[in-house]
Amino acid sequence: MAKKIIILLFFISTSVLADTKILFIGDSLTEGYGISKEKSYPYLLKDLLLSKHDTKVEIINGSVSGSTTASGLSRLKWFLRSKPEVLILALGANDGLRGIELGSSKKNLASIISLAKEKKMKVILAGMQMPPNYGADYTKKFRDMFLELKKEYKITLIPFLLEGVAAKKELNLSDGIHPNELGHKKMAENLLPYFRSLK
Repeated sequence: MAKKIIILLFFISTSVLADTKILFIGDSLTEGYGISKEKSYPYLLKDLLLSKHDTKVEIINGSVSGSTTASGLSRLKWFLRSKPEVLILALGANDGLRGIELGSSKKNLASIISLAKEKKMKVILAGMQMPPNYGADYTKKFRDMFLELKKEYKITLIPFLLEGVAAKKELNLSDGIHPNELGHKKMAENLLPYFRSLK
């Protein structure tokens, strides 16, 4: 009997201590270009979840500067060995900036989402928007791509990853594109409501 109790206590303690593993697959915006990595929004989000909701998470940041949706699937396959439970998919910005055909981008994102759902992962898609100088038609189609994926795969969508950060000089580096530390703090705060269900 004593042995059974010890085994039971072991499993209870490990389940309590186990953190939810969140995998981020994105580009420079999520990697934390130009700032120290611990100041990027994935790690700031971790701190917020712990302080606001007493939720412990382990962050796996598989983001690479300059990456497009084309590299996302191979990266997801690589990180599956870590057994992540949640995928934050934050790709697409570089596709839009490079004028990659949207059908191709959507197909790439869909393949990533499909594999993640097959592995029983919760998927949160981070939407992006293109600057208005890309034309009204293209910017609408680009924005709609994320909405369509949300509906088709019944996943959570963050409408715009850079909400309240884009085009704000005080929240971006001198290049006007990448968030500074204050910008990443704002991004983490914006994303917090989407993670309240993690326990």
